Amino acid sequence: MQVSKEFYKYLTERTWQLTEDWYESLDKSDPTGVYNSQDPKVIQTLKKQNHEFHERFCVLFEDVGQDTLLNFENWIEKTAKDEEHLKTPIHFILREFFRTQDQYLEFLKEFSREHDNTFSPEEIQLLNELIIKTFSLVISKFAEENYEHSQRRLGAQQEMIKELSSPIILIDDKTGVLPLIGDIDTGRAKYILENSLAQCAEKNLEHLFIDLSGVIMVDTMVAHQIFQIIDSLGLIGVKCTLSGIRPEIAQTSVQLGISFENISITSTLANALKMAR
Repeated sequence: MQVSKEFYKYLTERTWQLTEDWYESLDKSDPTGVYNSQDPKVIQTLKKQNHEFHERFCVLFEDVGQDTLLNFENWIEKTAKDEEHLKTPIHFILREFFRTQDQYLEFLKEFSREHDNTFSPEEIQLLNELIIKTFSLVISKFAEENYEHSQRRLGAQQEMIKELSSPIILIDDKTGVLPLIGDIDTGRAKYILENSLAQCAEKNLEHLFIDLSGVIMVDTMVAHQIFQIIDSLGLIGVKCTLSGIRPEIAQTSVQLGISFENISITSTLANALKMAR
């Protein structure tokens, strides 16, 4: 369409204007994220990302009908996994997409006024629809990529937390301590079981002290999981001693009918270590 090619020329002459106008009107009061950064390097990168978006967007009008997402694929992937954007709440990012869309719609109005009677209202409306459709596709794909990168980063952080939350600390060549802290759910209990078995076997331990001082609550599920850990370690020749069962946990255990009678228990980890000497 001739109208799209003319609009393409109109836009390509104004890509940096779009970027500078956008940045100047940016709400820099957001408490977190890339848009309130005072770092010159971050600001420069942000402007480059915005300008590259305009360059890719303009090309769509030079050849109407090309694959929109293919044209934006690299830009979406790079920007969605950019560290500064990953630290920015997604609703702030979506807000800027819609503000940029408004910029294009305003430019289209200006273009229409400057080319009054040159193009029909129907032709201008087709460009309007193309702008909105393109933004819809890009926003949807960006949100998807941003979510996937965020989930991968969160997963890596959770794995690190798991490793740090269930370390076996060596007391001597044959003895170790496993301090448990916080809530123990099914996923974490499974990790603790696998990690404890692997570490005890690797370190050739004979006695493991499991300290519950930092465990917030013990219910039937948690108790069952602790028994499972102790039984599994017993099968590879590791004796276990529980310590740090707080009064409220002991009371809850009695009310729930949980029995620790066949398990070696001491009041504190300090007492457990004294008895082991």
